[in-house]
Amino acid sequence: MIAGNLHRIEQEIQESCALVSRNPQDITMVAVTKSVDSITANELVELGVTDLAENRVDKLLEKKQDLSHHQQIKWHLIGNLQRRKVKLIINEIDYFHALDSLRLAQEIQKRAEHPIDCFVEVNVSGEESKQGIKPKELRSFIKELEDLDKIKVIGLMTMAPYEASQEDVRKIFSTLKQLQESVKEQNLQYAPCTELSMGMSQDFKTAIEEGATFVRIGTALFKKG
Repeated sequence: MIAGNLHRIEQEIQESCALVSRNPQDITMVAVTKSVDSITANELVELGVTDLAENRVDKLLEKKQDLSHHQQIKWHLIGNLQRRKVKLIINEIDYFHALDSLRLAQEIQKRAEHPIDCFVEVNVSGEESKQGIKPKELRSFIKELEDLDKIKVIGLMTMAPYEASQEDVRKIFSTLKQLQESVKEQNLQYAPCTELSMGMSQDFKTAIEEGATFVRIGTALFKKG
């Protein structure tokens, strides 16, 4: 089941790339394993998936321990991170997808033993329930990170509302792409901002067409039938 789902997703990634003349090698598929146990996550790794994501600190630490025999795994924390939990997790992950405040950045600066690859979360849709920096505040937020040498802004992240129309989803993703380009053009050493983390099971194809380099896929990997 998982092998079949993975094969189908890989094909869809290739097809989406072909539509816009992109190289599938430029897309990192991050498997969101929050809904499955370590045995199922291990099955994915055995199939060649190297990037795993969790949205909770305790679950990530647990799975990392269970799968410690796989040295090749890159761990992504994709959920919002409470400042009091930074010290538990920040040196255990390879990517953090939800940097959304200066106070969180300062806590990471205090606890990290090396520079952390971070995505700044941007609330492109303007939903009240969503975390993230407002688009118009992004440039000043990036500037505030300048002296924090443990924060490396490799890109931006956003989520489209689940019930949004295809047209709105595309608009949200293309807006994030424009924002990413505007940061990248500043040539900041601490914020190269070359990456885009956007797109999940229901909208990753659109995200790839609009420039995503990391897609976060959970449901589509594990669905039955």
